Amino acid sequence: MIIDQNILKFEEKVVFALRSLYSRAGYHQFKMSKFEEYDLYSKNKDFLVSDGVITFNDTNGKLLALKPDVTLSIIKNSRDVPGVTEKCYYNENVYRISETSHTYKEILQTGLECIGDITREDLYQVVRLAIESLECIGRDFVFCISHIGLLNAMLTGVPEDRAETVRRAVEEKNLALLEDEKLRARFACLIRQFATTRDCLNAILREAESPEAVSAAEELQSLWQYLADKGWADRVVIDFSFARNDGYYSGIVFKGFLNGLPSHILSGGQYDKLMRRMNRTGGAIGFAVYLDALERLSEIQQDDFINIALPKGRLGEKVYGMFEKAGFDCPSIHEENRKLIFENAEKKLRFFWVKPSDVAIYVERGAADIGVAGKDILLEYAPDVFELLDLHVGKCRMAVAAKKDFRDDPSKTLRVATKFSNIAKSYYAGKCRDIDIIHLNGSIEIAPILGLSDVIVDIVETGKTLLENDLAPYETVVPISARLISNKASYGFKASRIEDIKAGLSKEVKKDD
Repeated sequence: MIIDQNILKFEEKVVFALRSLYSRAGYHQFKMSKFEEYDLYSKNKDFLVSDGVITFNDTNGKLLALKPDVTLSIIKNSRDVPGVTEKCYYNENVYRISETSHTYKEILQTGLECIGDITREDLYQVVRLAIESLECIGRDFVFCISHIGLLNAMLTGVPEDRAETVRRAVEEKNLALLEDEKLRARFACLIRQFATTRDCLNAILREAESPEAVSAAEELQSLWQYLADKGWADRVVIDFSFARNDGYYSGIVFKGFLNGLPSHILSGGQYDKLMRRMNRTGGAIGFAVYLDALERLSEIQQDDFINIALPKGRLGEKVYGMFEKAGFDCPSIHEENRKLIFENAEKKLRFFWVKPSDVAIYVERGAADIGVAGKDILLEYAPDVFELLDLHVGKCRMAVAAKKDFRDDPSKTLRVATKFSNIAKSYYAGKCRDIDIIHLNGSIEIAPILGLSDVIVDIVETGKTLLENDLAPYETVVPISARLISNKASYGFKASRIEDIKAGLSKEVKKDD
């Protein structure tokens, strides 16, 4: 039967194109049930993308789960035979908690897995098919590659507290987090924006000291050269910002971005660690394409402007002043009107004012390429963005405050009133303190006065409000200031322009300091 493709939705056409691509490459389709025994996921929870698993009892009482992951099932059903490599592709729904809505969602995935006696040629083929998958969907893409083994090898011997800071700096593309000059010099190659990918690879090779680091760096270089020879040199970039997840992957990792989508549409890599956990002797590499993201591809505005979300109020006005002094101005923003969006067509800049707590949402969802948000918002909501620069404005602190005569009694549960519930939970979890969170949206200061809470966790600037209500700061949780943030997909397509803005703002920060 011939299918009239004119009646198919775009994402349905993509499914057919991808299935044909994988089949021609020698992969067979793997078909599975929507359900799996929960035991498979409970034993391998640290390898799941999402912690939440939807469970239910079968008619015989056995605990089953709606499938949150495809890879585990494929490994479970594959053969573990030396010298044998299994190649399969799939087109399945998985059920997991959405990174944006934080609710359960049915997500359509297609992808492939190569399992068993993996060779370098197998790795190259999988990466090539990943890029060709992006070409099937849209020509304007960026393909980011990294190597988790390289990052881990370079961190060998670095004390754990400093290693964590390095990981954060790499993940946020924020070299300023590394105050130690030796660490900054060593890991700049994984963070800096280079003129060419070859320059980046050469810098990495210079800093790779141990045999493990050298081997990983050479493997990364070899893969990039293979892709460059295939004609993808201008589409492939080295990006270590997602090389932190070393619990699942073990070597080469990669992500694919399409222009117009706010987050990656493809991700994959080598996951030998998972194979060892499941008592398999071979290796594995694969990737998934998140097809549900294609629904809104045509609805998202695409142009060559840099869209900048600024917080309304005094902080936003001060931050805009920094943009203006750095040469990224928009004269119409000074006009007396009620407009919220302002453009400088010559410099291809578009500014818009939003509520401070919403800036991170606009950036994470791709409506803004970059924005300025307080560290309190970033800690509380943990948006999936790059934190590029501390602007050193809007300085204050998140603090615990209480009545002046307050004395903590560790034998009792501490009642904490706050509108920053996640920050408070994280802070007291680090102190192993049992707490009762009372979430309030305003008038936090009266909670301990009326006996609703023992303490509050809130932003303290001058301390005047606390003093007027007979309260006093008790402990500092974390210092707060405004940060320049970037959408991760936008950074992939507009890295040089975003880095120019970052550099200009950084100069203004140094002037003020």
